[in-house]
Amino acid sequence: MSETKEEKAPLFFRNFRQMRERDEQMARDNPFLAEALEEEKRDGHRLATITRTIALGVVALLLPFLNPHPSVIIYELVLLAFIGMGWLQLRFASVGYSKMELLLINADLILLTLIFTVRNPWAPEQFPNAYVFEFNGFPYFYIILAVATLAYSWRTVWSIGIQVAIFWIIGVSAVAIFGREVPELTTGLQQAWADFPIMAGESDPNDVQWPLRAQEIILFVLVAGILALKGWRSNVLLRKQAEIAAQRANLSRYFPTSMVDTLASSNHDVGAVRNEEIAVLFTDIVGFTQMAEQQNPEEVMDLLRSYHALVEKAIFENNGTLDKYLGDGVMATFGTPIPGESDAKNALNAARQIVDDCEKENRKREAAGEKAFKVSVGVHFGPAILGDIGPERRLEFAVVGDTVNVASRIEATTRELGCDFAVSDELVQRAKLDDDSHGLTLKKGIKLKGRSEPIDIWTNT
Repeated sequence: MSETKEEKAPLFFRNFRQMRERDEQMARDNPFLAEALEEEKRDGHRLATITRTIALGVVALLLPFLNPHPSVIIYELVLLAFIGMGWLQLRFASVGYSKMELLLINADLILLTLIFTVRNPWAPEQFPNAYVFEFNGFPYFYIILAVATLAYSWRTVWSIGIQVAIFWIIGVSAVAIFGREVPELTTGLQQAWADFPIMAGESDPNDVQWPLRAQEIILFVLVAGILALKGWRSNVLLRKQAEIAAQRANLSRYFPTSMVDTLASSNHDVGAVRNEEIAVLFTDIVGFTQMAEQQNPEEVMDLLRSYHALVEKAIFENNGTLDKYLGDGVMATFGTPIPGESDAKNALNAARQIVDDCEKENRKREAAGEKAFKVSVGVHFGPAILGDIGPERRLEFAVVGDTVNVASRIEATTRELGCDFAVSDELVQRAKLDDDSHGLTLKKGIKLKGRSEPIDIWTNT
């Protein structure tokens, strides 16, 4: 069986490609991670370009002091080219794989290698090519590496370390094999340092000094590896922060912002099974099935979106939890996952707000020539079982128990009672409302479907 192009690639490059593809897939799956990576890349590259420009500008001012000769002009021009390539890299910066970015990075490294391995043609003296290493230009690679840590991923930083090592080996080898030599300089040094052969060898201008070149390469690769490791750790932290943002966004679908902050900073197990006294609210659109039959799908979905938005707003503004959507119906709880003293009162306020906001929405719809809709709301207060249910792979926080069933039955009985919302006497008592001010009417001994014992209910009519 023939190997694919990817399978033929060296293991080192295959691993890097696989890690890059895995990160790209994670970014696609998590929009918060994609946004974080995009922002980090954009801000980091802008900072890197400015830093690079300043650093190379300082070097441009330094060079005339190091080389007070007209031949320094060629290096000043090269520095301008490096600054220009830095701004080009910013122009083509993108999250993920970019051929243009890689091309510009390679151009940086190749140009820098040439500058420090090729003799300056404007130099006043015709010294041996190997003598260029005496000017100790290799440390300038560290500027490129340091700036890369601000702009690129840890994989790119590590790749720069490997590429510099390869280019530098090629450049030094080219000088050693093809470079111009001045043999009489070596002979003269050997005669002058006859009693110190080691010193004569170390100062030979025709020798590229491989041990020193190897030291430069090894140290550079080590530093690149350390910086890449630091970048990898930062990337892991960025992923964790993006995951937290995604979790908070998921929580915000069900809980008000204030509760999301509490849950995010809490150490207790929200999903632990327990008994709590809570308020449960059910609401839906009266006659929705018939409305859905008479209207086209677009009108039905528009109605549902408007209705759900109003219900969600009322629930969250009164510190409730959006438990689930039930087609045109909604179930909400007050006191989950953290119970409070105002849960019953908050539930009653939410029921009133739902009815009031839907009346306002109906006035808008009627003014626009659209059909109005009628809502019903039922609320009950009592003990319920809270906690995660379902298999390990599909856990879901749920609220179950008799209180949930009663709240659902109270909502259903609003049709018979001719009211918009009804609440149990237990909820009114727990809310500690003044009988003369809460504006509700008591209906005693109401029989609920599926229950043998009647209960007292308060309605808004």
